[in-house]
Amino acid sequence: MISVFGSANMDLVAYVAQAPKPGETITGRAFRTIPGGKGANQAIAAARAGAEVAFLGAVGDDAFGPGLRAALAEAGVDTSGLRVVSGPSGVAHIVVQDGGDNSIIVVPGANGAVTGPDERDAEIIARSDALLLQLELPMDAVVAAAHVPGAQVILTPAPAVPLPAELLEAVGLIVPNEHEAAAITGRDDPRDALEALLDLVPEAVVTLGARGALYGSRDGTRLHEPAVPVRAVDTTAAGDTFAGALAVARTEGHDPAGALRFASAAAALSVQREGASTSMPHRHEIDRFLEGL
Repeated sequence: MISVFGSANMDLVAYVAQAPKPGETITGRAFRTIPGGKGANQAIAAARAGAEVAFLGAVGDDAFGPGLRAALAEAGVDTSGLRVVSGPSGVAHIVVQDGGDNSIIVVPGANGAVTGPDERDAEIIARSDALLLQLELPMDAVVAAAHVPGAQVILTPAPAVPLPAELLEAVGLIVPNEHEAAAITGRDDPRDALEALLDLVPEAVVTLGARGALYGSRDGTRLHEPAVPVRAVDTTAAGDTFAGALAVARTEGHDPAGALRFASAAAALSVQREGASTSMPHRHEIDRFLEGL
């Protein structure tokens, strides 16, 4: 089982030819309201990729809360650990340009009220094979979840912020993109950043977008998995799709090369579709895609 302790946001997505400059008003071509948040995204990605998944987090008592819960449940995610708190749910304002690039403003809402795992959350984490964490919840809550004994901790360090030593000491695998890796390590070259990350945690994956992903571990293994060439429509949540699928592959016993290949295939499928959770592939789609490579 995989547990995810993280954020749930409603994504308010505008599609445009080019993002506006400061002070500029433009006309978009479409608008969608899509369930998202890095935590919920990773939970849905992992569930669709074939895992038993439990989500632990919070939504508000506003109109968005039931929709966020329903999206998780529809994907097969256990939402018994999803709290309802007074006030608005988290939201993300997303602008997607033609070609797939995006910019995002996250307003935490109910996510900011999560202070840490409660006793029930801790029991779920302890029974899990992997715990997926991100940084859209308060840092103290993330650290507390990471220190619950049991599951291997997989951290997506986004948004990029300074990582306290008490968090890093509990992380088994860190999965930043190249920009987050540079922010954490001060190394602009992804391979140099990978080496620096391994001074902090036992294993690391640095995602490189269209250039694939790098993997390293303290046992000396170094891998580069090329990205599958596809036409990107929307890259929103591609990293979350990768992280969720990677966790599934690892809990199923894939070696590092196989896990990277599985996660890369899932991400390649997701960028060909619009939206965050709505873009994430199901297991049969990933398997069929891999068979065709």
